[in-house]
Amino acid sequence: MNQDAVNEHEEQLRVQISSLTAENRKTFYAQAKRQIKDPDTYAALNWFFITGIHHFYLGKWVHGIIDLFLFIVGLVFIFTGYIELGFAVIIITSIVESWALFRSQIIIQDWNNQVYSDILNSIGARRSDNTKD
Repeated sequence: MNQDAVNEHEEQLRVQISSLTAENRKTFYAQAKRQIKDPDTYAALNWFFITGIHHFYLGKWVHGIIDLFLFIVGLVFIFTGYIELGFAVIIITSIVESWALFRSQIIIQDWNNQVYSDILNSIGARRSDNTKD
């Protein structure tokens, strides 16, 4: 994920949004408000809960379940006497997931861009359906 490419995509979306009719723009913003995500919330979920909750926040259930599973496996190892192995599993999972913490702004910006694209496509499809009447 490249910051320049994400910014360029966002700018293209802004142009498309500004070209919408007032009614479609109102529809767009109403839908966007319900679906966009906050990078600070994503980062906080990643920072405070190393169990993959930040993935659940974006609806990435499989990735979230894998992280949660690894965390639980680490705890099971710790409480069954394999303390070093348990901590190793938890620490390695945390290190692998730490990139998402430091890139939360771009991850969520890209996520929101996709949400905007999907809404624009939906509005465009609806507009073309209306013109067939």
